[in-house]
Amino acid sequence: MKKLPALKFPVAVMAACIGMAGQIAPAGAAGVLAATRAVIAIMDGELFIGEAEGHLDGAGTLVIHSRKNPSLSCRGEFTSSAELGGNGSLRCSDGATATFQFRRLGIFRGHGAGTTSKGTMSFAYGLAPEDAAPYLKMPAGKKFSTAGTELTLVDL
Repeated sequence: MKKLPALKFPVAVMAACIGMAGQIAPAGAAGVLAATRAVIAIMDGELFIGEAEGHLDGAGTLVIHSRKNPSLSCRGEFTSSAELGGNGSLRCSDGATATFQFRRLGIFRGHGAGTTSKGTMSFAYGLAPEDAAPYLKMPAGKKFSTAGTELTLVDL
């Protein structure tokens, strides 16, 4: 009978570890069920770059910022499905808004277009600049340039 108290400690430690693991697992699992991809957008003739994070359920978030004016940023949400593509909306720090639709090229790549309160937008996600260019409505007389690691728009 004197050995019974010695068993209580390992059982208590094991129970505490299981309890803590149960609390930690959902947070870790959420990261596994999400994917983040680079976004390149042309919005109202201006280059924006950023990231989109999509979740297994088809919902996601988007954050982009202007290359010309880094203090100008836009945040939004989207929903998608493999069969129907997706749609979403953005709100920018200057008060502009946008709605957009997109089509998947694969599970982690796609392109889309939309309208803003100032004009139009086109974008691609999960693609390198040279692969994204055909899906973007580039401003007249402009092309992509990668000076170092910075993506910019330059004159043709």
